[in-house]
Amino acid sequence: MARPGDRAVEIAGPWSHRYVAANGARFHVVESAPASGDADAPLVVLLHGFPEHWWCWRDQLPALAAAGYHGVAMDLRGYGGSDKTPNGYDPVTLTQDVSGVVKALGRRSAVLVGHGWGGYVAWATATYRAREVSALAVAAAPHPAAMLSGLRRQPGAAALRHVLASQVPYLPERRLADARRGYVGAHLEAWSSPASAFPDAASVETYQSAIGVWPSSHCALEYHRWLVRSRVRGDGRAFDRAMRAPVTQPVLAVYGADDPALPRGAMRATRRHVSGPLTEHVLRGVGHFPPEEAPATFSGLLVRWLDNL
Repeated sequence: MARPGDRAVEIAGPWSHRYVAANGARFHVVESAPASGDADAPLVVLLHGFPEHWWCWRDQLPALAAAGYHGVAMDLRGYGGSDKTPNGYDPVTLTQDVSGVVKALGRRSAVLVGHGWGGYVAWATATYRAREVSALAVAAAPHPAAMLSGLRRQPGAAALRHVLASQVPYLPERRLADARRGYVGAHLEAWSSPASAFPDAASVETYQSAIGVWPSSHCALEYHRWLVRSRVRGDGRAFDRAMRAPVTQPVLAVYGADDPALPRGAMRATRRHVSGPLTEHVLRGVGHFPPEEAPATFSGLLVRWLDNL
């Protein structure tokens, strides 16, 4: 049954849309399977960042299929065509969402690829649900512990200012949802490289139309609000303790040289939290959105890394 906002995210292309039940909610997933029809093709699950949805992987989905992989981009809880639940925006619940989607797709494990907040969820899933994550690729997403320590040392970082501005009630979600405010376009442009052609008008319109469906904007900001509220709560301390365990899976980390959001040193600090093989790439002329600012380069790096696993 169609729900409000489904049309805004069911964009046609060389992929298929469907909805799966996992962890007590309904999730919108977009699949691009190999032309060979290989049912055992390696599963690669892609997790988007803020303020986007699955469409940020529009270039990677066909590239993965062409390389023989089963690519699946999911809308995270609260985003796009997935359920907008009143709660569940803590990282433990979000890891259960991802794990549940993998199982709903009939698999025991998958490679996770995450950008921004999707990378945050991917890191957490690789820790909390390690047996279900065979490898991990992240874009503009240092390890959560490295990111937190970096923000403490650099309180002027754009990411911290953005998170703190999201703590005010009501106003941030109204600003985010209202296309007349121009917030989505301004945010994407401010966090992209000056050398990048992203965001174009079509991208801004696509993301704005999806996050403008209430209560998407509120749900998206709940990720940010948990991060701050949890600093003084037991669940936040428990998450911090759990994330001290090193990630043992192979990791690909891609960063933009012009990313204004991340604190200095977060990339270097991430290395201390990975005990498995770590491959790093820094892309010149790219900001916070490598999959969209340099789609061909990012797709090539991802496919080559997957081929070498």
